[in-house]
Amino acid sequence: MFTAAAVNTKYVGAITYLPVSGAKPLYRAPVIELASRRLAGWAIADHMGTELVSDALAAAERTRGSLNGAIMHTVHGSRYTSGAC
Repeated sequence: MFTAAAVNTKYVGAITYLPVSGAKPLYRAPVIELASRRLAGWAIADHMGTELVSDALAAAERTRGSLNGAIMHTVHGSRYTSGAC
């Protein structure tokens, strides 16, 4: 289990596939802050690319303030380690 002793130090995220009847599937990328266990930011798109992740991280930054120095754990590392993020 992942935990954090202080807020804004550790985050987790995972891109989730959302099937949509009769339409192209959507993908959701949440960013959860571990100390508070709150949703810090999220994004939804029709692709699983870097823009989905950068939008989710930007939403988390607007909600929580600076993410500088924070650790982010994900299962889709290549999208989260892009030069754009």
